[in-house]
Amino acid sequence: MDTNIIAKEMSAKKVIRKHISSGFDKESVDAKFKANYNNGKVKQSISVSLRMVKDEVIWLKGTKFITVFKAKITPTSVSFYSPFAKVYFDGDFTFIKDLLGVDINFNQLQNLFLGQSLINLKDEKQNINIENNSYVLSPEIQEDLFDIFFFVNPAHFKLDKQSVVNSAKEQRLDVFYPSYKLIDNVYFPQEIQINAKEPKKFTNIDFVLKSVVFDEDVDTSFKIPEGYKQIEL
Repeated sequence: MDTNIIAKEMSAKKVIRKHISSGFDKESVDAKFKANYNNGKVKQSISVSLRMVKDEVIWLKGTKFITVFKAKITPTSVSFYSPFAKVYFDGDFTFIKDLLGVDINFNQLQNLFLGQSLINLKDEKQNINIENNSYVLSPEIQEDLFDIFFFVNPAHFKLDKQSVVNSAKEQRLDVFYPSYKLIDNVYFPQEIQINAKEPKKFTNIDFVLKSVVFDEDVDTSFKIPEGYKQIEL
């Protein structure tokens, strides 16, 4: 596919329609990534397995010689444990908010991994302009607490980038998608860069895809071992 396509004038409605039609239509994902994590205190490179049953569960395991963490996320709960630190968390999306600095729900987290917009772009009228050869969509009326922007690729209409900015609290979340891989007629992110910033705190996570298969049975079993200490947020 020609990835050198130039973004030409197009209505916001048409770009939104094309972005939605580029959405992920498989039932499950079984992917392996290399991930680099840095929050200023901890800096490490690990292997991450991502298993996803669409709209039902996101299962993650990080390993570096041994299992560093396991997590299971459903629309209503977030569970996590670390064999390395012997701690666990079992609760709601407060844990994800603490990590990324913004409120995020299950559907938004799922979309983040798939290169789709965090919100339903059809819910509100969108402004459109072209910037760095991306179609930039932003709600005509931004939320009171934050501004949100979506940068849509003119070749495949997945996202190049999405940003959530809370100027009052000096918080921002930027998610970059430098490249995609075409597999089974689906464009899947080959690289995801998550940069979360707030005063005196930041988290950077870069995912590089190693392999992925769709629509196979995935094991998302999860059990917190006994004797671990609960994390309170």
